[in-house]
Amino acid sequence: MLTQEILNTFKKHADLVAYLQAHKDEDPKYQSALEKYNYEQELLPLQAELVDFQRWVQKENKKIAIIFEGRDASGKGGTIKRFKEHLNPRAMRIVALNKPTEVEKNQWYFNRYIKELPNAGEIVFFDRSWYNRAVVEPVMGFCDKQQYNRFMIQVPEFENMLYESGTKIIKFWFSVSKDEQQRRFEKRLNNPLKKWKFSPVDEKGQELWDDFTSYKNQMFSRTHNSFSPWVIIKSNDKKRARLESIKYVLSLFDYENKGVNCKSILPDPNIVQRYFRNTIQLDQ
Repeated sequence: MLTQEILNTFKKHADLVAYLQAHKDEDPKYQSALEKYNYEQELLPLQAELVDFQRWVQKENKKIAIIFEGRDASGKGGTIKRFKEHLNPRAMRIVALNKPTEVEKNQWYFNRYIKELPNAGEIVFFDRSWYNRAVVEPVMGFCDKQQYNRFMIQVPEFENMLYESGTKIIKFWFSVSKDEQQRRFEKRLNNPLKKWKFSPVDEKGQELWDDFTSYKNQMFSRTHNSFSPWVIIKSNDKKRARLESIKYVLSLFDYENKGVNCKSILPDPNIVQRYFRNTIQLDQ
């Protein structure tokens, strides 16, 4: 790959950056290499901060649950990958549940998620969560109206109980435009290594766009609160979304050695936005 060839040519970062800057208009690959280089230079210090953050979580027996929600192909999985890349696997987990079993279908809805919640000293990343019932399930007809209404009434109480028991819940919604989602779907279908990511739900994503939007806005208005607010990540630029969501998490806690690895861990307000009531939240 051209990017790796360029990286192997230079021993000094300054020389590499100067070369890429000088040639970026000659070939799109040079511009791509420069963007990748800048992204990685910003990502690595943030990941080092995450390592310090995780040590603090372990030392202080904190319980951290980070929820990643959003439309299909909005960048949730790629962001989780960058979060966990250098963390101690013994003190973190990724939860991405399959469809419920017959036994689980007859249980209280939250049962299957309760057993996945973080233990003391642990960070858990939810690649989709109990909020499937707030958006995906009603849109796709996987739950009935009574199940949906019961969930919407119970979920604030459920999260309040978690909060009072010492579990910190961070709720991300990754917001992607309709055109960008379609572009990513096409890219998946044309990549033999990523075809598995394209599901029947993905197939309906464009057709049912407005329905997803309607349920998403109801979810925001009814489940946003002071102890577990919704945080919207604009994710048309996947790399920027990854960096800024990491910054947001780090900015919430006063862990030991905070900021030692990074000049700034304050998220960009143009990318990271907290939901405000009485405003209509539409995807870009």
